[in-house]
This record gives sequence, C-alpha cells and structure tokens, in this order.
Amino acid sequence: MRDTDMLMPEKTRNGTAIQEFILEGFPAAQHLGMLLFLVHLLAYLASLMGNMLIIVVTFEDHRLQMPMYFFLSSFSFVECCFITSVIPQLLAIFLSGRQKISFVACFTQAFVFLFWGATDFFLLAVLSLDRYLAICKPLRYPTIMSPRMCFVLVTGCLVLGFLFMAIPVVMLSQSFYCGPNVIPHFFCDFGPLASLSCSETRSIEMLFFNLALIVLFTTLLIAIFAYSNIVATIVRLPSARERQRAFSTCSSHLLVLSLMYGSCVFIYMKPEQSSRLDTNREAALVNTVVTPLLNPVIYTLRNKQVHQALRDALSRVKLHTYHRKNALPH
Repeated sequence: MRDTDMLMPEKTRNGTAIQEFILEGFPAAQHLGMLLFLVHLLAYLASLMGNMLIIVVTFEDHRLQMPMYFFLSSFSFVECCFITSVIPQLLAIFLSGRQKISFVACFTQAFVFLFWGATDFFLLAVLSLDRYLAICKPLRYPTIMSPRMCFVLVTGCLVLGFLFMAIPVVMLSQSFYCGPNVIPHFFCDFGPLASLSCSETRSIEMLFFNLALIVLFTTLLIAIFAYSNIVATIVRLPSARERQRAFSTCSSHLLVLSLMYGSCVFIYMKPEQSSRLDTNREAALVNTVVTPLLNPVIYTLRNKQVHQALRDALSRVKLHTYHRKNALPH
C-alpha cells in the first residue's frame, strides 16, 4: 500500500469523496469582470454568427456545393460546438465570479472540449489535403474528392476525435478525488483535473500526452506537406498577380494554424499535465476565443465565391421583403 493510500480516509479509497469542483477563472482580473464579460460575449456571438453564416450559405447556394466548402462548413459546425463547450462557463465566471460544477458535469465538459478540439485538428489536416489536391493535382481532384469520400473523411475525423480523447478522460474520471477541489482554470481541462487527483495519474498523463502528440504532430505534418507543395506550385505560376493573391491566402491560413498549434503545444505537450497550470489559462484563451473569431474571416469570408453567394442571398431577402410589402393591403 502506498503512503498516500494510508493517509486517505476509508471512503476515498473506495470511491470519490468530492462531489463538485470550483472553477477559479481569473481572480486577478475580477475587478474587470463586466468589461471582460462584454468583450468575450461579443467575440463569442461574432464567432457563432460567422460560422453559422458559412454553414447556411454553403448549403443554400448551389455554387458552393463542392468539397472545399463542405469541409469548411463541417469545420464551422465543429468550431461552434467547440467554443460553446467552454465560453458560456467563462462568461458566467466574468459575471459572477467562481463557478461550481458537479463531478460528472466537469468530466463531461473536459471530454466534449477535447473531442471537438481533436476533431478540429483532424479537419484542418483534411482541409490542407483538399487544397493540396485541388492546386497540385487538379486533374485527379474530382475523382479523389467524390461526395462519398468527403463524407467518409468528415466521419473519420469525428470518430478519431472521439476515440483519442474518450480513453484518457474516462480513465482519469476513475481516479480518487479527496480534495482540494478548486480548479485554477475557467473550464474543466485534463491537466488541472489530473493535478487534483489523489491517485497516481502519471500513466494516464503519459497516455494523454502520447495521444495528444499523435493528434497535433500528425495533423501538423500533413499541413506542412500540403502547404509546402502548394507554395512550390504557386512559385511556378506565370502571373505575378496570381502569385501574390495565392501567397496572401496561404499566409492567412498559416497564421491561424500557427495560433492553434502554438497554443495547444504550449498547453498539452508536456508529459506531466499538472505542470505550468497558471499560464495555461491565458494560452487557452487563444484557441477558444481568438482563433474561432479569425477562422470564418480567414478561411471563408475573404473568398470571392462566398462574397458573391452572400450578396445574392441578401438580394433575395430584399426582393422577398419588397414583394411582401407590396402584397399587403393598403
């Protein structure tokens, strides 16, 4: 028997004593609570509206019924689910201070957040490959990216995200929690939960580290392969204007990739997830607030085809409103 087991009360050896956790949030910035609430609420609503607009326009406009926009609308849906798993909790903390969350709800949030996050990275890899095939292999692109293949790829991303994150979260939830129960974060993440466990969690942390390593670096290598080949193809374009436009698009995509991978590598790429918890909160804001706000603009709303689809949709709405007004009896 370990010394820590001897120190535990009898009930904590056979079950979990803690029934709820307390999310600490940002105690140093509590005096700015209302301001931070408004800023993050606006960012959250803008992210939701931008991503939902992409989904609606993609399915409404027949010109956007192609693989790239199917993947982008899938990515937008996942982004909406990803930020909704944590941002409402953050807003509640800014508004009311520390928040209590039940044991089950906390681990559910941790799984949902990590599941959508991992799916995000798999979809980014698929988006990178899609652009690589469209630009570097244009003749084979329609054959490879058939509707069935698109559906299989998106489903595969969801299944992989589920499998990679479910195992370590379920294993950690079986640990003993005997106190303290204050989580130094604004949501239930794997690292803070591992640090509060009264059990030995090193093997679970190493499993999570290895799985996160596979997710991040496999998808990163795919993105690097795709964009390096895209850049090599762009360099050979005859028109300087075409080269400049293509480089502009690639550079904005790479900015989002850098922010997402940089913040996640900082948070999760350490064998002991319980280390560096204080700085994880700030880094988590990057991939839960900043990048979801940038993604709709960079990946889709700068696109000319999407601009035209939005203009056409707005024209249809105006025309419909005009006819309705004229149809009303005077």
